[in-house]
Amino acid sequence: MEPKNMQTNGTPKQEQERQPGIESRMEPLPHQPKEYKGSSKLQDKVALITGGDSGIGRAVAITYAKEGADVAISYLDEQDDAEETRRLVEAEGRKCLLLPGDIKDEEHCVNLVEKTVKEFGKLNILVSNAAIQYVVDDVLEISSAQFEEVFRTNFFPLFYLTKASVKHMSEGDSIIATSSINAFQGNAIFMDYSATKGAITAWIRSIAQSLAGKGIRANSVAPGPVWTPLIPASVPADNVENFGQSNLMGRPGQPSEHAWAYVMLASDESSYMTGQTIHINGGQYTSS
Repeated sequence: MEPKNMQTNGTPKQEQERQPGIESRMEPLPHQPKEYKGSSKLQDKVALITGGDSGIGRAVAITYAKEGADVAISYLDEQDDAEETRRLVEAEGRKCLLLPGDIKDEEHCVNLVEKTVKEFGKLNILVSNAAIQYVVDDVLEISSAQFEEVFRTNFFPLFYLTKASVKHMSEGDSIIATSSINAFQGNAIFMDYSATKGAITAWIRSIAQSLAGKGIRANSVAPGPVWTPLIPASVPADNVENFGQSNLMGRPGQPSEHAWAYVMLASDESSYMTGQTIHINGGQYTSS
């Protein structure tokens, strides 16, 4: 059954003044997997999720809790959204550790892992999900400062967190990154963002080879257009109105429609899967 707040005839114009955006200010609110029925696929596992306060990250936190996992969520400073995610996780009888701060900083990323392990005693699942993007349709208008900021936010933390996490991981544990359809198709208005997603995809394929001998799997999920706070926080209001209307399903995806993939990739159901990308994009074809 499709979530009730799917938009098939356009999204109301809206804009937020800064990234990564606030979920509680969106209209309509993104559909989160509150109705999801767990079956103990991740019982007593521990997950660290960046961007876990809202959007896809919140959806993953909710479903992981419903599957029996405790979670730590990393976010910049969206405290109210983070508190709501914690409420939803704790409503499932699981623990949720809130870890605010800037993931562009390597020391902070290392501390995210160490604080998670200190709180829960272990780390089984890393979900690297946080990202920013800027609309620029002329390569000459992309500043070096913007290019560096996008890479330091979207890609560098995956490198930092991978190194910090694998020290605590063992056979059966998983690293999962959020890539994008733009890594495979490119995007004329998100050139630097698309490049970071391409780097994420290549990194996952590479570390999957490096970590296979330890039994640690690495995979990614590549969403197409999905209704998260990043959209009103980065896309002009006029463009938001038609966001996600051009795919076969004629609408953007919802966080609730993505979470299942992160559950599968973290569980034993994907025990023979590594170095792969799951595409969830409403029927927008990709080259590979």
